[in-house]
Amino acid sequence: MDAHSSGLVSGEAVEFDIRIARLGSRALALLVDILAQIGLAFILYLFFTLLLGLGLAVGFTDGALAAAALVVLVTAVFIGYPVLLETLTGGRTLGKLAMGLRVVRDDGGPIRFRHALTRALVRTTLEWPGLLMPPVTWVASLWTMLVNPQGKRLGDLMAGTIVIHERTPASWGWVPAMPPRLAGWAQTLDLTGLDDELALAVRHYLARNREIREPARSRLGYSLASEVAACTTPPPPPGTPGWAYLAAILAERNRRAVRRLAQARAATAAVWPELARQIHGPAVAFVPGQIRPAVPR
Repeated sequence: MDAHSSGLVSGEAVEFDIRIARLGSRALALLVDILAQIGLAFILYLFFTLLLGLGLAVGFTDGALAAAALVVLVTAVFIGYPVLLETLTGGRTLGKLAMGLRVVRDDGGPIRFRHALTRALVRTTLEWPGLLMPPVTWVASLWTMLVNPQGKRLGDLMAGTIVIHERTPASWGWVPAMPPRLAGWAQTLDLTGLDDELALAVRHYLARNREIREPARSRLGYSLASEVAACTTPPPPPGTPGWAYLAAILAERNRRAVRRLAQARAATAAVWPELARQIHGPAVAFVPGQIRPAVPR
């Protein structure tokens, strides 16, 4: 079994219904990344060969400089490549992008530089290529992924991350319902400035609003609504309650994500049906009524 749905409870006590990536899809993603790293290593090798050749011509090249070039090459390929991509793309390398995977924190939020660096260091030393006691560490890493309920490898355990399938309408199982009178306005929204971190904070707030006492609830809601309004347009209709504004923002964001994922799924199925089933799993109908809405008090 390549992936399964799992209830992941965030630090804000919000349960996410996600599809965790298992060994099969992660191995395919690793294969793509290895090919990309081979290409990167070849380019860097040509660059350093040319650089050392020029240095030799003018008498500035020695064994220490060649060794330093080798260290830089290995570091860039095995550590720089995943750290840079996972940090800049919010948890994706080329292999994960091809397979529809993404690294997220245990609470469902986007990873940061420290998470990507920890994962890369553990992978390089203990997993792939495994600088310490290969192939013993390879076996330990595979065993960890197979027995861990969330399919974590050693790097995930160290960094506090998991790898999920994001190309499925059920990837994030909880979103607030769209307030009916805001549906038309929401379709005109420009949401390009709304990042994952802020959206996650809004979702946590809407899920927990019953547990937060006044006046803290109103202050937090106003603060979040102000942050969202600063990075989205147009403003809500006059007289819109803050909770309804935030719920409409998240519901519309989810609607657009579901539409994009469905289009990607259809495109993949048209080209390679077997790969589509491997990436996306069985067809899942998206039924808004099956999603538990937040009911602000």
